[in-house]
Amino acid sequence: MRNKAADPNRLKAFRRGHVSEYLAALYLLAKGYRIRAIRYRTKLGEIDIIARRGDLVVCVEVKARRDVDSAVFAVTGTAQHRIRAASDIWLSRQPDAHRLSLRYDIVAVLPWQLPKHFVDAF
Repeated sequence: MRNKAADPNRLKAFRRGHVSEYLAALYLLAKGYRIRAIRYRTKLGEIDIIARRGDLVVCVEVKARRDVDSAVFAVTGTAQHRIRAASDIWLSRQPDAHRLSLRYDIVAVLPWQLPKHFVDAF
């Protein structure tokens, strides 16, 4: 039986995910957002990127796919629930939480294209 951690396809996908998150973060920086966290993890879920512009906090799910539709549809209801749960924890730890509004976006990272940003995706 093969070791899952040593699977080259799994390792390649892991690396592609990390690179895609950094590309998405750079893209959001260029659009005027400040990156507050990358790969924010809690017991309830993970948020790929937490970005902020003024009093708006954006929780971003990053998907690296060949086309836009498969990227957007890869964010399932279960994933959305986990992201919302993690965002509640992050927000509860902010001293100015009462002033902040939350939004949930998707950034699709496609081969040889600029990332596509879907505002208020879920």
